[in-house]
Amino acid sequence: MKKIGIIGCGNIGANLAVYIEKELSQRAVLYAVADIDQARADNLSKSLKNKPRYLQLADLVKECDIIVESAKGTVVPAIAKEVIAHKKTLLVMSSGGFIGNENLFNEAEKSGAHFNLVSGAIAGLDAVKAAKIAGIESVEIITRKPPKGLTGAPYIVEKGINLDALTGETVIFSGTARDAIKGFPANVNVACTLSFAGIGLDKTKVSIITAPTMKTNSHEIRVQGSFGEIHTVTDNLPSPKNPKTSYLAVLSAMASLKAIVGHVHIGT
Repeated sequence: MKKIGIIGCGNIGANLAVYIEKELSQRAVLYAVADIDQARADNLSKSLKNKPRYLQLADLVKECDIIVESAKGTVVPAIAKEVIAHKKTLLVMSSGGFIGNENLFNEAEKSGAHFNLVSGAIAGLDAVKAAKIAGIESVEIITRKPPKGLTGAPYIVEKGINLDALTGETVIFSGTARDAIKGFPANVNVACTLSFAGIGLDKTKVSIITAPTMKTNSHEIRVQGSFGEIHTVTDNLPSPKNPKTSYLAVLSAMASLKAIVGHVHIGT
């Protein structure tokens, strides 16, 4: 029986907790939870039949087999270092947290720890990884989100953009994946995941577009190289409890966790 620990008990963490209890109980147990807001973690624990323990980061990693990061990018390096030290398995939602800490990938490989970056709300990462072997010339991701999904993003605040004043389709941001995740840490982790699978943060182009009429979170990916061309589009409904997160991202985390617990990986 695998012991799972969840760090971050917000929308994604709470959904995963319920999923583990309902769907993975024959192979795994939610053993512990952690959150910067202990009250939120305690409330989640009380809502579950198994009543997982509340543990601090170091203890959670030490006592669990599989650690799920569903918090935010700023805590990823600290979690990853603990996972490396104890040679555990880490499921990562906030891939942007590895920016500036890419050396952790090599350290994990050397130690025997395992990092799993969730594909989230995009499709085709398996094809991108395959294309990289032959050589990729260019990667572009175009993200379209309704204005409320971008509210409070550092880039929006810094530039003084009034999202309520927009009247038509507007390109809010155009630049590299590295700059995109700095400006939109809660919105474009998919761009970082795509970058790590492909040609890197500084060569992956990102555009973020919004309009008052948009109701879904859409990600269009174009990859070109000696293999040919990859073109994918995912048109995602926002998660019911958090418009900044696509519902598919939550489902992707569930599918990834199921694969890790069951040791079955398709297309990876």
